[in-house]
Formats: sequence, structure tokens, C-alpha cells
Amino acid sequence: MGSRRHLFHIVNPSPWPILSSFSAFYLVSGLAFYMHNVDFGGFFFFFGLLCVLYCVFFWFSDIIDEATNSGYHTLSVRMGLRLGFILFIVSEIMLFFGFFWAFFHSSICPSIELGSIFPPEGIYTISVIEFPLFNTFILIVSGVSVTWLHRAFSMGLFAECIDSFLITLFLGLFFLILQMFEYYEAPFDFSDSVYACSFFMLTGLHGCHVFVGVFFLFICFLRLLRRHFLINHYLGFIFAIWYWHFVDVVWIFLFITVYCWGSW
Repeated sequence: MGSRRHLFHIVNPSPWPILSSFSAFYLVSGLAFYMHNVDFGGFFFFFGLLCVLYCVFFWFSDIIDEATNSGYHTLSVRMGLRLGFILFIVSEIMLFFGFFWAFFHSSICPSIELGSIFPPEGIYTISVIEFPLFNTFILIVSGVSVTWLHRAFSMGLFAECIDSFLITLFLGLFFLILQMFEYYEAPFDFSDSVYACSFFMLTGLHGCHVFVGVFFLFICFLRLLRRHFLINHYLGFIFAIWYWHFVDVVWIFLFITVYCWGSW
């Protein structure tokens, strides 16, 4: 490290980018095959999922080693990582924007095939004051707890960090459990018109992001226990907090549009 004449980290050759690309290809292809009842579609899907998890684990392990043990994450590198993660959040916003646009198009300008009404005739929507409202409360409280977590870490209060971490993880898992119960009790399924497709696509995509956020925070929790983070050097922790706030904000928009407006 002392022989370098710049502040940037030149990454060593790594197999994980190309392996992750092939793994993602197997995952998406297997999912498409499974949905179309192609032989061995489920096998390809689970094989791709295992490969993705394998690549993610070892790739992130290398990044954590670069940040904690090798000391490659200088101030300039951290600034670049911050910018990259911000762009990643922007790309996620655009992803959700596309599905929200489909929902708005179908609800504002319902086609003749839908009877020019939205939700379509025969669709009984989910009551807003049951699972959706309670899930909204859970995520808002989790946003407060993760903010408390950030505050406690900045002040060096390790015990409060542990408590707020556990509260946030519990609320995230509780949200996912309630979401599964909501799907089980839903009076429609994925094939019931564009309303059901938009509903399950938006809530399911958000649920996947909640799962990733819980996993992200859990990894940061393990790293906190191993004292990987310093007061002036905890970028992975900051990214997990940003991601969780993004999940919270998306759910608020989803609750207002899909559950409240979509049920009128």
C-alpha cells in the first residue's frame, strides 16, 4: 500500500463479476422456465439462486476484507462508493417508477376490457385498515429505530446499537410474515386482471427489497459485533441505513397509491 502514488484502489482480478452475471442469467432463466412449466425449470431456478448467493457471499467478503484488513478504502474510494450507491438507489427508484406507472395507467385510464372501471368488476380489494395499515406502522417504527441506531453509533453507545439493531431486524421480519399472511388471505390471485398483477408485482418487489434490507442489516449487525466499524469509517453501515429508509419511503407511496387509492 505504501508503494502506491494515488488514493484510489485498483481492484485485483476477481472471478466474481463474471460468475455473478452467469448466476443471475441462470436465476432469471430458471424462473421464466418454471413459470411456463418447462421441464427442469425449478431446478435451473434454484441452481441459479444458490450460485447468486455463493457469489454474493464471497464477493462481499472480499470487499469487507479490503475495507477492514487491507485498508484500501481511502477517503477518495469511500466518496466513489457513496456516489455509486446513490446511483444504485436511483436505479431502484426508476425500477419501481415503471411499475407504479403501469398501475397509474390502468387506474386512471381503464380500458374497455376492464369495463372502464378500476378496480375491475368482481375484484374485492384488501381492507386498508387491516394488514396494510399495521404494516405501515411497523415500517415507520423500524425507520425510527434505524435512525436511533445511527444516532447511538455516532455517540459510541454500543449497548443501544445492539438494542436498536435487534428491534429493526425483528420489525423487518415481522413485516415479511404479515405480508405472507396478507397474500394468503387475499381475495384475488395473480391472474385476476391487471389490478392483481400490479398489486402482487409492486408489493412482491417491495417485499424482496425488505428481505434484502433485513439481510443487509443482519450482516452489519455481525460486523458490529466483530468491531469492524469505526466512528469515522462505517460506510457499509451507512449504506444499510440508506437502503432501509428507501424501503420505508417506497412502502409509504405504495400504501397511498395501491392500497388507499386503488381501493376507492
